[in-house]
Amino acid sequence: MFDKTIFESLHTPRFTLYKLTPDNYQEFLKNATDKQLVECLGIDPEEILVERRKAEHGFRTYNKSYLMFIITDTQNNRAIGHCGYHTWYLEHDRAEIGYALYNNSYKAKGVMSEVLTRVLDYGFEKMNLQRVEAFIGPNNEASLRLIEKFGFVQEGQLRNHFFKNGKWEDSIVYSKLKTEYKPLSESETL
Repeated sequence: MFDKTIFESLHTPRFTLYKLTPDNYQEFLKNATDKQLVECLGIDPEEILVERRKAEHGFRTYNKSYLMFIITDTQNNRAIGHCGYHTWYLEHDRAEIGYALYNNSYKAKGVMSEVLTRVLDYGFEKMNLQRVEAFIGPNNEASLRLIEKFGFVQEGQLRNHFFKNGKWEDSIVYSKLKTEYKPLSESETL
């Protein structure tokens, strides 16, 4: 297993979150073996070349960056998903949240509720975000429930906002302001 201690980490009762920034992720992609990428990031072997190509073009642009956490099950040290800010507008102190679980066996077990609490805390407290945005497909019921559980406010719907599986789909726009944020208690997240 690749040494994950090079990454800053956050902890929840059941998971360790390893922080990926554009700089440390690019360095990691240059030095890690294909096997290490699969183990640490939880990606399929077919996705390795895609990830390495992304690094060639850079992950940071003017006034825009990202910060992602790899979710690792502390019982087996296996990467099971990610959660973080894939679009971070530095000058405007706002970011879009994104998350995914790689394995269905972890779904509907409170993983994202537990993780999102720490990631939102990090965004509002450490990154000094004033606004966190979420763009969710109208049929993604699990994600809609999660965002609403955390008190995000629905702002509207963007038509033909993203292209997925060969067709255009809408996104429902949600936001959470720093002034509205109050972390969920541990019992509320599970």
